[in-house]
Amino acid sequence: MTAHPAPQGSFDAQRALRLAHDTFDIEAAAVQGLKRRTGDTFARAVQAILAVRGRVVVTGMGKSGHIGRKIAATLASTGTPAMFVHPAEASHGDLGMIKAIDLVLAISNGGESDELTAILPVLKRQGVPLVAMTGNPASTLARHADILLDCGVEKEACPLNLAPTASTTAQVALGDALAVALLDARGFRPEDFARSHPGGALGRKLLTHLADVMRTGEAVPRVGPDAPFTELMREISRAGLGASAIVDAQDRVLGIFTDGDLRRLIEKGADLRGLCARDVMHANPRTISRDVLAVEAADLMEAHRITSVLVVDADARLCGAVNSNDLMRAKVI
Repeated sequence: MTAHPAPQGSFDAQRALRLAHDTFDIEAAAVQGLKRRTGDTFARAVQAILAVRGRVVVTGMGKSGHIGRKIAATLASTGTPAMFVHPAEASHGDLGMIKAIDLVLAISNGGESDELTAILPVLKRQGVPLVAMTGNPASTLARHADILLDCGVEKEACPLNLAPTASTTAQVALGDALAVALLDARGFRPEDFARSHPGGALGRKLLTHLADVMRTGEAVPRVGPDAPFTELMREISRAGLGASAIVDAQDRVLGIFTDGDLRRLIEKGADLRGLCARDVMHANPRTISRDVLAVEAADLMEAHRITSVLVVDADARLCGAVNSNDLMRAKVI
């Protein structure tokens, strides 16, 4: 039974909740319907896009255009060069942006948008491959397409069966399916994704190297093994790392002493005045190479419940240090 709108100015909470649940059911059914219809033509579309020497040009009018922008952005961020061209603007000069080496992905639920159908003959003359995403296999768009992706739905979630709702959900899902199949076929890796998203959390984790955030030079606290305990404590206080390395004459790491070690010595009632760095250090501490990603230092500290780690070069000499605060400032953790 068709649900009629509630009188203007009234609100029925139960009705709103029922409509929400109906929307979820209808849109879920729309996506499941795609699964039943997606077959060889989908694989052909993926192969055609993989073969493109230029870009995937996504186009569509109205709500399909909004979905098209999202699909183009998803493709571009997952290894498939793509852009969106508005079909109305294409008729007024933007067709020059589309070359024969490109592929057009045209989206239209009805397949008869005037602005879109007007440019189809031109694309055909240029020899541009056309993949159509439409819910009407008998439409003008479908007839012009080299590859047809059927994204039709039985009904919209809108109670009036007018506003694009389930149909746009199906378009998004089909676009995501293309992007996922393409990134897998390209061997796209997390590092590749990070390069497209340098400002995001994943980008920082996968692009920030330890050498970019570690302390170096005088900022790295260190003393020799025979340094008096008082000198060791002054070095820890000076650098503010919460720890100090103990190194030999060639700057190779012998041990480490931390604020936590100091607290434990005090709790034991140890007489600290006559001790030297060699007496209190943790020998052969965990170190990390300067050439790794900063996130690996974070993982090491978390795995071993430590708050700082010493950094060594290829010759195992102390060249830096980092603590959890340094990594938080760099937004790695």
